[in-house]
Amino acid sequence: MEAVKEVVAGTAGGLAVCFVGHPFDTLKVRLQTQPAPPNHLYSGLMDCVAKTVKWEGVGGLYKGVASPAVGQMFFRASLFSTFAATKTAFTPYVNDPVKVGFMAGAVTGGVVALVESPIDLFKSQVQYQIVKQRQSPDTPLLFRNVFQCASYIWRHGSLPGVYQGLMPTMVRDSIGYCAFFGVNQMVKDVFDAAHPGQQSSILRSLAAGSIGGLIFWLAVYPIDVIKSAMQTDAVIKGDRRFKSTMDCARQLWKEGGVKRYLKGFTPCLMRSLPANGAMVICYDQVRLLLG
Repeated sequence: MEAVKEVVAGTAGGLAVCFVGHPFDTLKVRLQTQPAPPNHLYSGLMDCVAKTVKWEGVGGLYKGVASPAVGQMFFRASLFSTFAATKTAFTPYVNDPVKVGFMAGAVTGGVVALVESPIDLFKSQVQYQIVKQRQSPDTPLLFRNVFQCASYIWRHGSLPGVYQGLMPTMVRDSIGYCAFFGVNQMVKDVFDAAHPGQQSSILRSLAAGSIGGLIFWLAVYPIDVIKSAMQTDAVIKGDRRFKSTMDCARQLWKEGGVKRYLKGFTPCLMRSLPANGAMVICYDQVRLLLG
């Protein structure tokens, strides 16, 4: 029964983070993956917003949303249920809840990357194709939606194709969720000490989720840039620019050094606070309702 409660609450939190944060994610992916100057398509964040709305309407900001929206039912459910099970396993051996949060978060991240990686791949391919078309007007839009994208990738690459970019996703999630769940618990402990008896407070959830989400991205952003580059590379293996994670890292460094690894950082940080705050609020409140 506890597992069912985690699944329901996790799904609610996942849908919240998806709909609050997806427009920022679209901007992040497009800024991360556009060609290096002088062939870049967007001069900055506001230019990316303006061109996205001009070319695709406001709906362009939600490009590829179906994949994470549907996928959140599985991903966030697996995230919170795996974290709860892992935390339960560590607790008899570690007395500090914050340390348990860090340890269980790291294990959880490695596990749930197996669910998140395909979701991110389908979303990123749909988000990025407008960049390729604008760079080369003769290039047709290959995918009408994420479901057609998923079908195409499966036909041409089967299971290995679906897991394009898995390695950087696993590294990002292991480090990121270690930071997120550890800091999330740390903030809640500080809040509880200052405001006893207010464990159901929305402000408590908002602070823990927002700060945890911020630390997540500060810890892993360069890895996320590598992940995005690999997941927007060609679907056909023989046509890919990047041969491995290390090859991708080297090529991106040659394009611009440290600055290349910070592309899209602004919309990412803008997304992290409200999206993760909304996720933890929904998760905590649903979990309280379920008992």
